[in-house]
Amino acid sequence: MYEPIFIPWANLLLSLSDALDLASQEISQHQLRTSYIAWELAKAAKMSPQGIEELFIAALFHDIGALTPEEKIDLHKSEIFNPKPHTILGEMFLKQIPEFQSISRIVRFHHTNWQDMGKEQIDFQSQILSLADTLERSIDRGKYILHQSKDLILNIEALSNISPEAVELFKSIAAREDFWLDIVSPRLYSLLLREGPCRNKEIDIQYFTTISKMFQNLIDFRCMFTATHSSGVAATASQIAALSNFSETGIMFIEVAGNLHDLGKMAIPNSILTKPTNLTKEEFAIIQQHTYYTYTILRTIRGIESIVEWAAFHHERLNGTGYPFHLDAKKLSMGSRIMAVADIFTALAEDRPYRKGMGKNAILSILKSHAENNFLDRRFIEIIEKHYDDIVAETRKKQMEALNFYEETFGNKYRLKNNL
Repeated sequence: MYEPIFIPWANLLLSLSDALDLASQEISQHQLRTSYIAWELAKAAKMSPQGIEELFIAALFHDIGALTPEEKIDLHKSEIFNPKPHTILGEMFLKQIPEFQSISRIVRFHHTNWQDMGKEQIDFQSQILSLADTLERSIDRGKYILHQSKDLILNIEALSNISPEAVELFKSIAAREDFWLDIVSPRLYSLLLREGPCRNKEIDIQYFTTISKMFQNLIDFRCMFTATHSSGVAATASQIAALSNFSETGIMFIEVAGNLHDLGKMAIPNSILTKPTNLTKEEFAIIQQHTYYTYTILRTIRGIESIVEWAAFHHERLNGTGYPFHLDAKKLSMGSRIMAVADIFTALAEDRPYRKGMGKNAILSILKSHAENNFLDRRFIEIIEKHYDDIVAETRKKQMEALNFYEETFGNKYRLKNNL
């Protein structure tokens, strides 16, 4: 049913990095711009290809531990008094990927004073990342870059927390106008995709699944009420797909789609996601953008067209009343329909700030009413009803794995209720 896919590594990294900065125009492309600066500094330092690639990926995800839009914006403005907690959390997330061990350490120490570090390769890479991050956050986005470059150079020279060696490297490239113009170029993504590190590597669906699980946690761990949501959606959707005779590859596709279906929620303020009362019309309009962003981010990654649709169309309805594209039954594939059912099924069982999670009878009643109103595909609701206990057992197993990691990270503040 599905051919094996190979995904351009740089394409995937750049797009997922871009998703981290959806929160505001104030921080748009911060990770990409920082990675470009770090890449230029690494080349000037004549690092090995492996060292350059590690630093480049670390820069793309250096603020991965800042989970909320509010925290990202404060961090960018240097309004967070102690930036180190987000570096510790960033290390924890990145360590989930076996190949990212060195990368996670670079991120961990990128706000550490150079005098408190040793002379190891990772320490120097962290120093370069620190300089790149500081420089990018210092740029006035409302002022022409070449009209501020001299002041930016002076600011970096005056820093006492970054090693003199890193500062000298910076000065060796800062005289080039193209360096500054590239940083603020609207075509920076294309430049890094075409010329940057990782451009000649591809990954398979198994590795993409691993990456998507890391992002699943980034998406869900912003709030205790959603700490296991994407893991639940992915597990439920995978089981429905298997019971619908999807191929092994198709089941992996839908698992990845479940992990990433709420990727666009990175743009939604926590004040809305965790609001304990009903949303206003204006707040709901903000919520509606999350599936649009899921779509626009994932569609930039070549070779995952089915995953894009299945992840992004989970709020579309068979009668065309969903959002944001108002697709109807003629345009919604089986994968998209399964995701819509899995998302609602999982959400109904979860505690939310404004209500308690529901039990089996209430969940099935609501799902059936959605089928009667031509919102959801009846076939997949019947599969859930027929295999309810088995689906719930596997879904809860996956949710408990996510919950255990959440509690290891944030403490035992929340326990999953047995509402399924």
